[in-house]
Amino acid sequence: MHFTSESRADDGLLERRFSLGHFGGVLWTPSSASVSSAAPLILLGQPGGLSLERMLPRLRSRARSAGHLGMASVAIEMPGAGDRSPLSGAAEARDDLRRVLSAGGAPGDDIIDRLILPLVERAVPEWQTTMDAVLGLPEISDRIAISGGVIAVGTRLAAIDPRIVAAGLFAGSYVPRATFDDARRVTVPVHVLLQWDDEGNDRQLALELFDAIGSTEKTLLANIGGHTGVPESAGEDAGRFFARHLLP
Repeated sequence: MHFTSESRADDGLLERRFSLGHFGGVLWTPSSASVSSAAPLILLGQPGGLSLERMLPRLRSRARSAGHLGMASVAIEMPGAGDRSPLSGAAEARDDLRRVLSAGGAPGDDIIDRLILPLVERAVPEWQTTMDAVLGLPEISDRIAISGGVIAVGTRLAAIDPRIVAAGLFAGSYVPRATFDDARRVTVPVHVLLQWDDEGNDRQLALELFDAIGSTEKTLLANIGGHTGVPESAGEDAGRFFARHLLP
């Protein structure tokens, strides 16, 4: 991990951009973090296909909320986004998706698999590489949670990486059937946010995925509204969930 820039906000939150192999990211650390009082870490997920730069204002706001609770946050440029090379077949899958939706249909498993699974296969190892690097910093503790982003990515991470101790998932993206197998292997506490009227999300499929999650502690928070209509209180609920499972 090579830090390329840093700045500190008025509230003391330290923002550092970094490069890590063939991708980059941003790490936010609260002023309270130190060797003697290491901060837990939240992996800030984001939608596939949108650049880190475009998402930065929202990510920074989420990191600031976590920082106020004494937690660090990290985000990375997703595979195929920003100036990274496009994922193979992604453009064709998006074109097929648009054609189906414009005709008033629902995408089948083939389109969803071609759109989402390559992203999962690339993003999950990169998140694990990021965790390896960030955990090498003395001011970061070994308690990690995943927050938001593509639900298939978050579910896979929660299923396979024992460093993840809690998962806050957003039911706002298409779900491959393979993700249900991952969900059954998840055992950490899970908090799922569902926008009831999300025009781009299959509500029934999201409910079925929640049901498949193997955790004994899981919560589904559903709000009336579309994809971008998440109420401020939902963020507060998520903050309490992460504080409960990450902070001593």
